[in-house]
Amino acid sequence: RPRATRPGRVSGALVEAGDDPPTTAEAATPADDPPVPSTAADERLLHGLIQFTAAAHHRAEDNADGARDLAESAGVYLGALPDEYRDCALAPVREWLDALANDADAAPRPPPLRHEGTVVTLADLDAESALLAAPVVAEATGYDPEPVVTAAEYASEAVRADETSPFIALVTDFVTGDQRALVHRRLSQHVDREHHRDRDVDGLF
Repeated sequence: RPRATRPGRVSGALVEAGDDPPTTAEAATPADDPPVPSTAADERLLHGLIQFTAAAHHRAEDNADGARDLAESAGVYLGALPDEYRDCALAPVREWLDALANDADAAPRPPPLRHEGTVVTLADLDAESALLAAPVVAEATGYDPEPVVTAAEYASEAVRADETSPFIALVTDFVTGDQRALVHRRLSQHVDREHHRDRDVDGLF
């Protein structure tokens, strides 16, 4: 059975081995330098966009400090990428993150995120994308990420085996739905029950 990742290491668990989160210096890498490997770049895009979404949420909730911190972090992740990556328009996102990091109160409304010219949100993610995004969403929105990581691992295990599992729907709903607190509670309860079953089985041998 999959083991839970420690909360403090969730972000690292989603990044390719040996690929630390980008520093500000890395974000300023000149365009003629070797490009970031695609896997690492994809992870930076994922982390950066989720933190961009969380920064917009904190600003809407008048949490200026939280919005500013997330804007700085998201800007570092996205700063290493070109203005358009994976058909996502990143230039307006970075401009808004810079404005938010400089003055959270004076920053304008966040721009819509566009993919291939179409506005997208977390609710548009499919199940596979939601399983990947779930731990980062938990961290960015202030929920305990440990049960989310474990649930995502259980769900991924079921997907690979072409099996059904309540964890698939729970993790997807946590990322894309509007009842995140309720889903997190149910998800945590399912993880606890699964752990108890594992311990009971281990005790038979």
